[in-house]
Amino acid sequence: MALNPNHGFEDLGDVKCAIVEKNCTPERVSFLKTLLEHNLFTVVVVASPPPKAAPKPAPKPVAEGETPAPVEAAPEVKLPETFTVGVTDVSFSMVNAVYNRELKTLDGKVVTADYWKQKEAVSKEDEWYWGKS
Repeated sequence: MALNPNHGFEDLGDVKCAIVEKNCTPERVSFLKTLLEHNLFTVVVVASPPPKAAPKPAPKPVAEGETPAPVEAAPEVKLPETFTVGVTDVSFSMVNAVYNRELKTLDGKVVTADYWKQKEAVSKEDEWYWGKS
């Protein structure tokens, strides 16, 4: 693990990878995989481990002569399926790649922060605060 959390890396499967994002939905994985493979990165996707379950509360002590309260079964909660996305280039940093304008969209425009976060469907590279260079 790196000292800087923005440049983390770990083994995904049997491959050392720079972590792009953790706990991604399948739709987000599809977006990132398409974008990163277009920019010639080798993408590795593995299922994220399920979150740790909270310990069950201890039953209340029962005084003599009282009947214990019935134990209610907790409702089954279906956890969302999430994934960890990484690239085999361990020098990759998402922050550097986006803000240094190193990534391109499928139509050849520069990837902006809003495009990366999927806040907009089209990269508006003309709207950078310093202007288009």
